[in-house]
Amino acid sequence: MKKHVVVFIVGPTGSGKTQVSLNLSKYLPCEYISADSMQIYKGMDIVTDKLPASLRRKYPYHLLDIVAPAKEYSVAAFCLAAARKVKDIIRRKKVPVVVGGTGLYVRSLIYGIFGEKSSDKVRSSLLRLAAEKGNLFLHQRLEQVDPVAAGRINVNDTKRLIRALEVFEMTRRPISELQQKRRGLAGSYDVRIFGLQRDRADLYARIDQRVDFMVHGGLLDEVRRLLKRHLGRTASQCIGVREIEGFLKGRHGLDEAVQLMKRNTRHLAKRQMTWFRREPGIEWIDVAADADPDAAARRIRERLDEDRVRE
Repeated sequence: MKKHVVVFIVGPTGSGKTQVSLNLSKYLPCEYISADSMQIYKGMDIVTDKLPASLRRKYPYHLLDIVAPAKEYSVAAFCLAAARKVKDIIRRKKVPVVVGGTGLYVRSLIYGIFGEKSSDKVRSSLLRLAAEKGNLFLHQRLEQVDPVAAGRINVNDTKRLIRALEVFEMTRRPISELQQKRRGLAGSYDVRIFGLQRDRADLYARIDQRVDFMVHGGLLDEVRRLLKRHLGRTASQCIGVREIEGFLKGRHGLDEAVQLMKRNTRHLAKRQMTWFRREPGIEWIDVAADADPDAAARRIRERLDEDRVRE
């Protein structure tokens, strides 16, 4: 039986994912699922460049505004919620379009999440070991018990090193072997991943312009409101919150806060592109600086149609 198509539109912040995805609705009966780890938070509209409520009434968009900013939200919770939304959208005879730049959300939803239990005791012991002897010592230990995982994990990635060693300590089996049993959307659907890429100068100019729009659009008042509440660890790390907080608390001027936002957002975009370029199966679409978002949407539809014809 032919599998239902699930479309992913990914890329760095500022690449135009939202505009392209909304234009895709001209060619496909779409509903959207956000794969953005910051846009899940309520009340963080301007700082996360969230789709306005007026457009969400026109374009069905799921997994926005689902968590209070004081709370943490896991990859596992996202995958469970997103997979349910995919089924619901297909049941309504629409095409699920997952849009976002949070690479871990995207990868875990497509290929499945690794769900072995964790141990605070083992993890604390490994953290102490990292502090005492360094990451290289952990990496060398991982090479002994799981050379495949060691080849994939950078020596500076403390979190993943500790997780891989923690799993081995608990199961006596390599995490690389256990990860092969994961099952995500790719096991049940025809998953198509389209990545948007722009010239770096164009991307950075778009980021700078967006930050300016945020500041003039009420960012300071939104951050003031957020800071009056308790923010969880993840929400407090959102770009825009920490920089504007620095201005509000007198650590630097507004111009410096804005420049820090632009710089940190550019750094985020660079990390996102590095992540997605390593991911398998992404069909890249070059987007010119002056291109209409509809052009990229048409190309996505054309590629989907080409595969249908070949079948």
